[in-house]
Amino acid sequence: MIGVIRVFTTEDDEVLEQHGKVISDRYRVPTINKCIPNQPLGIFNDETEKIAVPKIVELGKILQQDGCEVLVISCAADPAIEELRSEVTIPVIGAGSSASLTALAIGQPVGVLGITDTPPAIIKNLLGDLMIGYARPEGVSNTTDLMTPSGREKGLEAARSLLDQGAKGIVFACTGFSTIGLADVLRKTLNVYIIDAVEAEGLYAASLYQ
Repeated sequence: MIGVIRVFTTEDDEVLEQHGKVISDRYRVPTINKCIPNQPLGIFNDETEKIAVPKIVELGKILQQDGCEVLVISCAADPAIEELRSEVTIPVIGAGSSASLTALAIGQPVGVLGITDTPPAIIKNLLGDLMIGYARPEGVSNTTDLMTPSGREKGLEAARSLLDQGAKGIVFACTGFSTIGLADVLRKTLNVYIIDAVEAEGLYAASLYQ
């Protein structure tokens, strides 16, 4: 079983299980999805990430106890990844590093699409000069903003702006884009390669699953 740690709080089972479903459907591996408590807006700045760290670590330890063989932190900032790795004995995969390493393997200039003022450090540091621009959808500042009628349209507009800067592909710096199914929309509309952070984390996690 692959344990999927969601870093925002929801009581909607369909939303909670969305990332695990992406991984299971794409790579044919079983997943279990759990979310941290008391963070309905998720992680969207340094303060909310700091608050989330001990919650992520505790949830990861529980998932290992429940029999998970691999853990994924389904957030593009890779929050608490080193802390969790020091507390469990199974592999821990981060969405941000997974997406970035996939882009490096392709080796073409990319634009990064996120929901914060600047890209997550893990993505910026790994991509280096391969990242030619960063964009945030207008009016979006946290995961729940993406789940509005305008969230998908604003995401499309922001992606187009990155292509105008010379990007050959788009890297998602927010796993919330997976929740709204933005990757398939962009692939069909823009006809460029899209690196969905949830698909990327699933690729690495599935390769480790026994």
